[in-house]
Amino acid sequence: MGGDTSAAASFTSKQGQYLAFIYWYTKLNRVAPAEADFVRYFNVSAPSVHQMIKILHADGWISRTPGEGRSIRLRVPREHLPDLE
Repeated sequence: MGGDTSAAASFTSKQGQYLAFIYWYTKLNRVAPAEADFVRYFNVSAPSVHQMIKILHADGWISRTPGEGRSIRLRVPREHLPDLE
């Protein structure tokens, strides 16, 4: 990553992967990922994804509209995101 890493240092590696996934999924599909998309990509349980989304929202890394599908919006600049693995 180079340059200012203060934002990157504030989220964990796993959180960074979720944020990078949101960025790339939205860029490629022109719609935010659903929780089921995270389940398939990361091969984790639905409750794990839901908990991570809640954490990312609470920490201010994403915004979302509860009860509205595919409403996740990234609040982290692209240059602060890690590469998606």
